[in-house]
Amino acid sequence: MFISNAMAAEAGGAATGSGMSSIIMMVLFALVFYFLLIRPQSKRQKEHKSMIESIQKGDEVVTSGGILGKVTKVTDNFIVLNVASNVEMKFQKHAVTATLPKGTIKAVNE
Repeated sequence: MFISNAMAAEAGGAATGSGMSSIIMMVLFALVFYFLLIRPQSKRQKEHKSMIESIQKGDEVVTSGGILGKVTKVTDNFIVLNVASNVEMKFQKHAVTATLPKGTIKAVNE
């Protein structure tokens, strides 16, 4: 009928080696994070930067908005694309997502 008092167990000593194992786990976590997230992203950034630097007049490119065009003028930060006959549009270089092989525009229009 009466509730008996609950008694807590005595606290045990600290586990031996827990400091070293937590450091090892943190290092392993950092390595996994680096190899799965940071390294691939920096590799993609380098590839995109080199692609943007190599764009020249006459290249066929696709922008991030999906616009397909032929480069008619290149400046430091902008490119001018011919997207249709007598239609030119100006884009930032960073908007280019891919360069295409020559003749892709002609093949798409057919």
